[in-house]
Parts: sequence; structure tokens; C-alpha cells
Amino acid sequence: MDVKQIYMDANALLEGHFKLSSGNHSQFYLQSAKVLEQPKTAKVLAEAVAEQIKESGLQVDTVCAPALGGLIAGFALATALDKRSIFAERVDGTMTIRRGFEISKGERVIICEDIITTGGSAMEAAKAIEALGGIVVGFAALANRGFCQRQGSPLTRQENCKLPQDVPFFALEDFTFSIYTPDACPLCTDGSEAIKPGSRGN
Repeated sequence: MDVKQIYMDANALLEGHFKLSSGNHSQFYLQSAKVLEQPKTAKVLAEAVAEQIKESGLQVDTVCAPALGGLIAGFALATALDKRSIFAERVDGTMTIRRGFEISKGERVIICEDIITTGGSAMEAAKAIEALGGIVVGFAALANRGFCQRQGSPLTRQENCKLPQDVPFFALEDFTFSIYTPDACPLCTDGSEAIKPGSRGN
């Protein structure tokens, strides 16, 4: 499966001058919502992630997705695994499990995002799950931005990866792009203005 080509075909691999959620800048941006707007594509991608999880022998009871970006990917993965699907959402800045969702003590949960960059949102969701007695047994995403090391990848883990090293991370592809701080961004030096796409921008 050529995941990069799937993103390109969906116009989901954007090139320009982007301000990321971290505040840093990049010439490229992954917009997974454009890939996931096609149910058949979402199904194929989620089934590929599910196959990795099944082959690993990891036992999962529930899939939890951090809202908003992970909702479709999380539901598609839960469907492929035939497991319960729930989501976490920020309430007053804190990732929370609500809307009647319950976690049993010892329930085995995998956190699913559309894209994992450093894993910050995924770890916030994991903290909410663990506070209710659940056990986070894995992390999953369609795409990995290359800061964390997914299963089967030759890339090495970067210092800013927030995912724990002793919990498996499953994803389909690594997307490695240069990222710049605003004061050292060559795109800014060239005179262009960064735009902020995605769920926290537009």
C-alpha cells in the first residue's frame, strides 16, 4: 500500500508555508480529513492498521480517539477490530472522557489518532483513560510524523516524542518534513506568511 500516494491523490499532502499546532513552521502539512472523507479509503487504511495490531498479538478491548482529529480514524479502526469505540475531548483545556462513556478497571485501550506528531494529544487521552482504571496497551495512527518510532520503522525515536517507549505504536507510514522555529524559518525569510490549517485553524 502506497500511503503517501493515497494522501497525494486526496490532496491531503499540502505544500506551502504552514504554522503547526506547536507554533513551529513547515513547508508541508498532512490534512488527513481529506483522506478520511472517503469511507472506502478510511476503511482500507484502518483495516491495514488493524492487521498490524492483530499480527502483533496485542489484546484490545476498546479504541479511544482524541477529538476532533482522531474521531473518524478511531471509529474506522474500532470497526476493523470489531471493538468498542469511544473518544476523549477537551473540556476547559483538559482531555476528558464523558458523554456517558465508562471504562472498566483493567480495560485494555488503544489510543488512535489520524496523525501522531509528538504524541501530545494521544498522551492526554491516555492519562484520562488511566485515571478511570483503564490500561493503555498501544497507540495507533494512519500516519507518523517521524518523531516517534512506529512498529517496523527504521526511524529512531526523537527526544520530543511523548509516547512511552514500552508501549507499541502502530502506523502505516512515516512522513518526515523539516520543521522550523518561527525565528529560524527560511520560508519567513523569503517573505511568505505562514497559515494555520487543520482543526485548530481552518
